[in-house]
Amino acid sequence: MLPIAAGIGMLSMASCTKLDPKLKDPNSIAPVDNGGAITAPSISAVYEQLNQLTGGQGNWFGMEEHTTDEVMGPTRGTDWDDFGTWRRLHLHTWGPDHNQLRDTWNGLNGALFQTTLVAESTTATAQVKAEGQFLRSYFRYLVCDLYGQVQSRPATAGASEIPKVLSRTAVIDTIIAELEGAVANLPSFTRTNRTAATKEAAWFLLAKCYLNKAVYKQDPNNPAGPYTFQAADMNKVIQYANLVAANPLIQVSSYYWDNFKWDNGTKSTENIFVRHNNGDPNGRTGNGTGLRWQTSQSWHYNQTPSSWNGFVALSTLYDAFDPTDVRRSDTLAGFTDRVGATAGLLVGQARGPLNGTIGGTVGNLKDRSGNPLVFTRNASIFFNGEASGIRFNKFPLDPSTINDGGWGSNNEFPLFRFSDLRLMKAEAILRGGTDAETPLAIVNSLRAQRRVGAVTSVTLSSLLAERSRELYMEGWRRNDLVRFGAFNAPVEERPNPSDKSRVVFSIPTEALASNPNLKQNFGY
Repeated sequence: MLPIAAGIGMLSMASCTKLDPKLKDPNSIAPVDNGGAITAPSISAVYEQLNQLTGGQGNWFGMEEHTTDEVMGPTRGTDWDDFGTWRRLHLHTWGPDHNQLRDTWNGLNGALFQTTLVAESTTATAQVKAEGQFLRSYFRYLVCDLYGQVQSRPATAGASEIPKVLSRTAVIDTIIAELEGAVANLPSFTRTNRTAATKEAAWFLLAKCYLNKAVYKQDPNNPAGPYTFQAADMNKVIQYANLVAANPLIQVSSYYWDNFKWDNGTKSTENIFVRHNNGDPNGRTGNGTGLRWQTSQSWHYNQTPSSWNGFVALSTLYDAFDPTDVRRSDTLAGFTDRVGATAGLLVGQARGPLNGTIGGTVGNLKDRSGNPLVFTRNASIFFNGEASGIRFNKFPLDPSTINDGGWGSNNEFPLFRFSDLRLMKAEAILRGGTDAETPLAIVNSLRAQRRVGAVTSVTLSSLLAERSRELYMEGWRRNDLVRFGAFNAPVEERPNPSDKSRVVFSIPTEALASNPNLKQNFGY
């Protein structure tokens, strides 16, 4: 409910609000210049750059979700107005001056600086160097996907050297080549190394690259397509999906919420690459990336934990689920009876401890005026009561931590998840790839694990809807909508199609001023 503070340095990053854990400026872990010789940061410091993706409700996450048909940031009086930052994302009216676009650009470019120093190190072990290459490829992929241009400067370059700029069509080939070269020196996935780069994580990212390659090869003056998907690229998606599936330790979890609740680190069988709240002995996970913000930005003040009554799910997301689908809502043993909320999407009468403390009697909650607290199906982007809108509980917190605010809950954020890869494989087959499995078999196998009935056919349109049901609030929806040609379509509170240039974000004004090799994207 406070404006997001931002630094504007090209390779700096700041992202902090009342709701965000403090994130480090990448240059605070910058290497030391020893008489002109640059010393690369530790690999654990490089992994810290992932905090930008899991450390708060804005910036990367806001750009990926608030621009879509899943999430909205409604204004409640003066609360959550934030100078229109959330409205502009939802309405597709951002420009080069938008604070979150600028902060995300700065953060991701800071990450590229750090990862390059490890990826191009001449002293690191083969595995550490490969980890640096994987992380650089991941951050390059995100910049490519969001902004369409990627800055590149060798680790040996002088501090005053202006970065070169890789176009989308060039950088996707660069990412693929680097990942395919790094795989041999990465370890296999063992579950205990799920916080670090593995062969399976690299294969997952390669599948994403090939699946979206047609988007990135598109004419930049016609970025919204239509796109031409090559069968050879789709077969590469299938190849990498099958390589991941060959690891017997990776399977679709038998219970959906094991992938997200507080004990998902031990319960999930499908989270391939995650960011964890607390440090581990290998130094790959850092700390301070707890998912309390996923609750705080959506839940009402009178729920437990008390939160900031912010973001809501669009009713079309809620309506897309079959009523029996556990992904929409399910009672969690040891949670719902103590906290009051179900997992998933919360609508209707809110329940919780009447005294605001875990261990107290759970009953029907009231709003601040003493009326029943009933979450409505719909909300306005402009004017709302305190109960407007469907709320999220995608990452249920450890009840034992909630009386202390819930910040210590050990939920892990799944950056890469096997169910996503399974649906990617189904899509690749629909788009011309070849495999013994059918899209229908893949989708119905997944739906059976989600306790929802089988479908009789699978089309690209129905697969896009299935991806939303499976992956909402995980940071992939914008990427999916663009690839399916649906990003600009009207949604609740945005009744008209947006300009097709919006499938790529604008380059921030400060970045253009600092690097003459950057050019503003089409349509801005």
